[in-house]
Amino acid sequence: MIAKTKRNQIRTRIHSRIREKLSGTATRPRLNVYRSLNHIYAQVVDDTKGETIVSASTLAGKINAGGNIAAAKEVGKLVAEQAIAKGVKKVVFDRGGFLYHGRIKALADAAREAGLEF
Repeated sequence: MIAKTKRNQIRTRIHSRIREKLSGTATRPRLNVYRSLNHIYAQVVDDTKGETIVSASTLAGKINAGGNIAAAKEVGKLVAEQAIAKGVKKVVFDRGGFLYHGRIKALADAAREAGLEF
């Protein structure tokens, strides 16, 4: 239990360091990713207005798989399709303090294949 808490504290410290350097604007919003043990979440955020433009997750009900790479690919594809429908083509990728590996990388690659540029 202690190791998990320490790992999450390290992740949040890394995430705050990342967020100091990047933010989403109206022309280029931020694609934020959060990965839990069983699910993965992605949202496109305009930080100047402080609002979420689109979001997708494995909890949405459209995706049957839980927290695996196949589900991450589906979430990436879904969030990219929704963003393009709202007129967003270019985004800034925020990995949320997670390593760019596994499910995070699969989501990013799927979003790129679906048409998002970052």
